Amino acid sequence: MTLDSLLNDMRGRAAQVAAKARALAVRKPLTVMTAVAVASLCGGAALNAAEVARMHGVATANEQGIEDTRRDAQREINALAARMGELQAQANRLNALGDRLARGAGLEDGEFDFDRPVGQGGAEPARDMPARKLLGGMDALDGDLASSGQQLSVLEALLFDRRIEQNALPSRSPVASSFVTSSYGYRADPFGRGGQFHKGIDFDARTGDRVMTVADGVVSYSGVRSGYGNVVEVDHGNGYVTRYAHNSRNVVKVGDLVRVGDEIAKAGSTGRSTGAHVHFEVWENGRVQNPRQFLGDMGVSRQ
Repeated sequence: MTLDSLLNDMRGRAAQVAAKARALAVRKPLTVMTAVAVASLCGGAALNAAEVARMHGVATANEQGIEDTRRDAQREINALAARMGELQAQANRLNALGDRLARGAGLEDGEFDFDRPVGQGGAEPARDMPARKLLGGMDALDGDLASSGQQLSVLEALLFDRRIEQNALPSRSPVASSFVTSSYGYRADPFGRGGQFHKGIDFDARTGDRVMTVADGVVSYSGVRSGYGNVVEVDHGNGYVTRYAHNSRNVVKVGDLVRVGDEIAKAGSTGRSTGAHVHFEVWENGRVQNPRQFLGDMGVSRQ
């Protein structure tokens, strides 16, 4: 069979099929319409399935984008929380340091209350703050806290040095619950032998009363001196030495480190004395000084 004959045969069969379809449409139009509708539905279903698949893909991509955004936001929140913790720790340290400085400086209670929130205000309306601006503000606050911490540390060191200097300077009575019985300077000799220069101040005491150092220092002498009886001398540095005489007993030895208010002897009446008392002298760079200028009124009041 040749190609032409094959084509002619196919054309003939197609014509036959078309004729049968026309005849069927004449005899049974409902069947033909049903077949066309079914074909249309199948085509529409195929189109709807494709659209649904496309929309599902878009929704999946959107969900992934939302999840990525949520993770990024949570990372920023975690970073802010960590930074806030650091700033809070710095603030707590500064509050503790400030409170210690306030107490060390002898400020009145309540003058600096580091537990009370400070007053703030503002008439302008509030607006949302961008995250970048918030981070910038936290960086600036971090710098301010660091600078304040350095300044307070320097202040603490200065106050500490000043406190050391104050503790090393005679500034209290050598015996508690006492009063002055004889002042510094020229006076009548208590034994009735004319006049004499009294190098210190005498404080009333009972035998056995505690004799206390008036400042921090190191015991430079503990023994007996002519006229003074039992004597303790304390070197406070910066040229200052204090002397405590007529003791019934010394309770420290040379080289002992003593703090202000420590007991160094027991009061008595040894040496050239008319009765139990504490004789107190202050020496500065080898020259005797009037103890009153250091003690003020503390020598005549109870401690």
